[in-house]
Amino acid sequence: MSDDAAPWLIVGLGNPGAEYAGNRHNIGFMVVDLLAERIGGKFKAHRARAQVVEGRMGPPGPTNRRVVLAKPMSFMNLSGGPVTALRDFFQVPLERIVAVHDELDIDYPTLRLKLGGGDNGHNGLKSMTKSMGADYHRVRCGIGRPPGRMQVADFVLKDFSSTERKELDWFVDRAADAVECLVSEGLERAQSAYNG
Repeated sequence: MSDDAAPWLIVGLGNPGAEYAGNRHNIGFMVVDLLAERIGGKFKAHRARAQVVEGRMGPPGPTNRRVVLAKPMSFMNLSGGPVTALRDFFQVPLERIVAVHDELDIDYPTLRLKLGGGDNGHNGLKSMTKSMGADYHRVRCGIGRPPGRMQVADFVLKDFSSTERKELDWFVDRAADAVECLVSEGLERAQSAYNG
């Protein structure tokens, strides 16, 4: 398959299960859920231990792209296995993989997009990078640092606070817009439009 015909693989990082659904760590799932809604798709189980939706993104014409939206059904720290299996199944080049994830070192609700880089202690990225290398795109959704002496693990596995929830729909919507812009118009355009 030529690179041009290859789809984009957009991976929301999170933990499966209803008890994690509203957690800060699951903002990646929230964003791909919204993208699935926008393209009119329903998630289906895939043999790569993931839920996937296939469809097209972007306006009709040359910037309309084939996409695979995915939610790994392993836990966060094992995301690399399902993502690598999806990459191989759909024959996606690494630079067409986008990880949407929570980011502690960016204030809530700020977005940053980049290509490649370290994992910054994020277990989902660590697992993906170990499986595939680091040169994939990231849509980093800032959640800020835990207050006081709260442990990072406790913080990311808690639901957004009532104050944060007032902006959550807007934030998820903006992150979905940023993914669409990245896929249709490229990283530089998306960075200049969405990087906070």
